[in-house]
Amino acid sequence: MERPKQPRLLPHVLSKEEVKQILQAHQNIKHRTMLSLIYACGLRRGELLNLKPQDIDSQRGMLRVNQGKGKKDRLVPISEKIIGILREYYQYEKPTEYLFEGEKMGEKYSEGSLQKVLKSALKKAKIAKPVTLHWLRHSYATHLLESGTDLRFIQELLGHNSSKTTEIYTHVSQKSLQKIKSPFDDL
Repeated sequence: MERPKQPRLLPHVLSKEEVKQILQAHQNIKHRTMLSLIYACGLRRGELLNLKPQDIDSQRGMLRVNQGKGKKDRLVPISEKIIGILREYYQYEKPTEYLFEGEKMGEKYSEGSLQKVLKSALKKAKIAKPVTLHWLRHSYATHLLESGTDLRFIQELLGHNSSKTTEIYTHVSQKSLQKIKSPFDDL
């Protein structure tokens, strides 16, 4: 008996301008920092919420993601720009246990509240698309690919087991598609 074919859905990707609008929508430093870190490092929602202050190695410019999907640890580079945002956030919030804490110190920020932060940013940025937090991760991977980053490095940064998982981003990279010339143009 043959299994039915699974539909191959392309990931949703935002333009760099849309990402910028979302990240700049909030005045609240915690909200801006959370959304910025998801995009800047291609994090999953749970990976962001499980971060602890000691996971940031600003000297080496690395972020340690502990027990991501598949219970795997990985290192992700963080830029000077995001380190600056994190320093400003840290001085203001002074988190104790988790990098992003909820209303009670020592408790992690809730997934539902993080979703609300994104929805609020979308409203402020006047973006009507049904954007999810994972769209920021997809956009990170696609923007890396479009800027010439090797697929194997993207696979490592995203924490994918298989290169097949990462290859979906080759299908949505507009820059690659736009370079293809239609045979119609030669007629």
